Amino acid sequence: MPRRSRLLAPVAAVVVVIVAGLLVAANFVTDYKWYESVGYTSVFLTELRIRAMLFVGAALLMMLIVGASIYFAYRSRPLTRPMSLEQQGLDRYRMAIEPHRKLFFWLIAGGLGLLTGASASAEWGTYLQYANRNPFGQTDPQFGIDISFFAFTYPFLRVVLGYLFAAVVLAFIAAVVVHYLFGGVRLQSQGQRATPAARVHLSVLLGLFVLLKAAAYWLDQYGLVFSNRGYTFGASYTDVNAVLTAKIILAIIAVVCALLFFANIYFKNAMVPMVSLGLLVLSAVLIGGVYPQLVQQFTVSPNEQREEKPYITRNIEATRGAYGIAEAESETYDATTELTPEQLAAEASTIPSVRLVDPSVVSQTFQQMQQVRGFYQFPDVLDVDRYKDADGNTVDTIIAARELDGPPEGQDNWLTRHTVYTHGFGIVAAAGNQVDSEGRPVFTQYNIPPTGELSEVTGEYEPRIYFGQQGADYVIVNAEPEYDYPLDAGEGSEEITTSEDVEGQEGGGADEGRTPADADADADADSSPSPEESPAATEESPEATEGEGEGGEGGDSSQATNHYDGDGGVQLSSFFDRILYALKYSEPDILLNTAITSESQILYERDPSERVEKVAPFLTVDGKPYPAVVDGRVQWVVDAYTTSSHYPYSTPIDFARATEDTFSQGTDSATALPGNQVNYIRNSVKATVDAYDGTVTVYGWDDKDPVLKTWSEAFPGVVTSKENISDELKQHLRYPDDLFKVQREILKRYHITDADAFYGGQDFWDIPSDPTKEGDSPEPPYRQTLRYPGDEEASFALTSTFVPRGRDNLAAFMSVVSDVDSEEYGKIRMLELPRSTVILGPGQVQNAFQSDANVREVLLPLEQSSAEVTYGNLLTLPFGDGLLYVEPLYVQAGGGGDASYPLLQQVMVGFGEEVAIGSNLQEALNNLFEGGEGPLDEEQPKEDGQDGGGGGGGDGDALTQALDDAAKAYADSQEAMKNGDWEAYGKAVDELGEALDRAEKAREEQGE
Repeated sequence: MPRRSRLLAPVAAVVVVIVAGLLVAANFVTDYKWYESVGYTSVFLTELRIRAMLFVGAALLMMLIVGASIYFAYRSRPLTRPMSLEQQGLDRYRMAIEPHRKLFFWLIAGGLGLLTGASASAEWGTYLQYANRNPFGQTDPQFGIDISFFAFTYPFLRVVLGYLFAAVVLAFIAAVVVHYLFGGVRLQSQGQRATPAARVHLSVLLGLFVLLKAAAYWLDQYGLVFSNRGYTFGASYTDVNAVLTAKIILAIIAVVCALLFFANIYFKNAMVPMVSLGLLVLSAVLIGGVYPQLVQQFTVSPNEQREEKPYITRNIEATRGAYGIAEAESETYDATTELTPEQLAAEASTIPSVRLVDPSVVSQTFQQMQQVRGFYQFPDVLDVDRYKDADGNTVDTIIAARELDGPPEGQDNWLTRHTVYTHGFGIVAAAGNQVDSEGRPVFTQYNIPPTGELSEVTGEYEPRIYFGQQGADYVIVNAEPEYDYPLDAGEGSEEITTSEDVEGQEGGGADEGRTPADADADADADSSPSPEESPAATEESPEATEGEGEGGEGGDSSQATNHYDGDGGVQLSSFFDRILYALKYSEPDILLNTAITSESQILYERDPSERVEKVAPFLTVDGKPYPAVVDGRVQWVVDAYTTSSHYPYSTPIDFARATEDTFSQGTDSATALPGNQVNYIRNSVKATVDAYDGTVTVYGWDDKDPVLKTWSEAFPGVVTSKENISDELKQHLRYPDDLFKVQREILKRYHITDADAFYGGQDFWDIPSDPTKEGDSPEPPYRQTLRYPGDEEASFALTSTFVPRGRDNLAAFMSVVSDVDSEEYGKIRMLELPRSTVILGPGQVQNAFQSDANVREVLLPLEQSSAEVTYGNLLTLPFGDGLLYVEPLYVQAGGGGDASYPLLQQVMVGFGEEVAIGSNLQEALNNLFEGGEGPLDEEQPKEDGQDGGGGGGGDGDALTQALDDAAKAYADSQEAMKNGDWEAYGKAVDELGEALDRAEKAREEQGE
């Protein structure tokens, strides 16, 4: 082979190693710089230190045990070997190995050490929990040991045993190979098959293995609290009365067998270890396998309910405690199925707070009305928060950040994506219980720059969003001029309905949805996005610059650029820094772009959830971070959990599967990977990420959680006290979605606290499928303000429903107080419906909506037209000693393309077995309870002796006439809609508005 060819492979290998080393070094250094930029270098250094310690310790242990075994086997090799075909065949291997013996030794020992060290370094979390363990203050019911032993110590001991087993097994294999290779063990020779030295060596290794097995048997008894043998998770009757005894006996037998192996050093008889090994195997089969199976078969199975009862009780108590549902309140709710006008009148005050705006439907409406430019983006499912209005009342608010999706189509390249289009702009919010006369959201924050009632209440805030859930994985600021916002973005704001617009306007009050005269016309009129713009090349800095807009008609458009003055990124202060990031992202343009200077910063790890996870790697974050305007900044609020899979007797669940529903489909749900089994969870942390400078703050929310205490000691300074939470931030904290989903998954079975009833399983529940969506995904929990039975005032809550297993009627209503200012925050309350009363479940109510004649009379013209009909969230809430279903109906112009968006057209309601529909909630309830005679008005209930369809007032002729006119106009509008005569429909709607205005004036005059 030519010399050049012989050198090619080693040179290529060296190049590959150098490149790989540079990439690893670049990632390592840039990780450190990131932690330094956010002020959490202690996290990086602590994890690095523990990983290095475990790597070195495990590697040295493996190298020492395996290396010593190889060394002893070689040193004790026989100097002379019997002549045989076997030994003659091995001579050539010995001759090939002998010149490179030391190299082979270090390659084997070193390679195994590196692999073991790499594996052990991944157990840094297990070690840190063990080293910093805090007591739970509770003991398990079987051994009387503090639960911290099972949560922190037991997993660590299991890991240590696992590596010791691996080391001894590999040492034994290596010893056998070396002894065989050098004649210490002979498979084909007559007479003695092993030399005395080999026999002693292998006996010691087998003795160590059996001694480790004895330790494993002893530890196994504590692992019984995680057994799956019985009816429920945890130690069962068989485990406690048979397996536990068997494990102790086997541990004693294993110790005896180990001593016999060690004794063979003196006996030097192969029969001693063979008898010991046989005794251990036989004991394991008979005592560890057959005996427990006999107890299970002949004692437990015929009497399972009685024998397993105390262990089922243990499981119920542990599971409810581990998932935080031990204090859940449950009461029988004799839900009425009929409601009188007087009862309806008593509930009238709760109607304006009902949230009809569906955050999963109006995202497209936000996109069309508030996208402003095509490169801005809103999430598929918006968030529900609470803000005060101008009068100081707290209102459910649909809110979203206007984030940057990327450069305009045709302008997407490295320069624009990473240096020009760097940030989103502003918050968009709408009242959750208001729509305008056309069915559009009533915006409380809108346009660029942001304006509206929300900012008037909260004060001005920094609207730029450099850290969020959309956009490039990294951006470089203070290099190229950064696109900030179009200076003409505020134009056309007259098309946006605000809270000021609906004050005093008929049809603009709470839940006052109105059907538009022409959905297609509305879509054309209301589609507000301007043509996408590419920032003009300019040398001017943050001042507004002008350039020709993309897609325009030859006219000029103007835009503002921004100069980032935050500290959210890593300063590219030297050419070396640029080399590091060019390697990290495999992007040479970071080196070649001349606009990048020492003043530039690179912003990466921009997703709020990912930032919290890096700062606190021991947390599992909620899948739904949400933006809030707090103290003059946009803050991402991230709920996070401490979890464990080693809580005794607590039933484990798959975290990812438990948090799936129709809202999480196609989005990032909880970051826990599928198969991540947990059986303990606490919402121990509330974290915030500043949308402008990326500052991460981790607040210890549950300071009594022993898992959080343990991690806080492992990473001191990461978690700050909840006393530092500002009052304004506290107003926007809420009960987290994923924790609620996990708890309702557990409550499907563990709402039952009696062991006998639990064993029977007749009262187990299921989470209903979302009836408004295709497929069988669970119905998501809904955030809404409601008045729970027995409460004097309404509260912000997270709610869900249950149906009996295998049936569709309603079994229970679940609610948890989500307002942190309430003394009842976090309290889970359930209304269990009596089995003798059939209350329609969500799926049955949805079927009733679609099959009821009066409802179909309204829906049929919409469905037969070109319009797209979308069913909004089916809310369930306590109402008038019963349960009320409320579902908004949205209509979107068919064939309107991207310019159309859903408008709230109708509201469907159900109570008991009756359903109805109306153009707003009040009208729907009127139709439901009085067949359209109108017992309920927006302001007050209808009084005895009144006629008319709208409600309230006295007996004056003017009011009566106005109400009659309104009723006639409404009937005309419905008739016109059925006939598809939209011109007549629009005229009737106008007449209806005029009649209602006259009725309101007449009522005010009577009141005076």
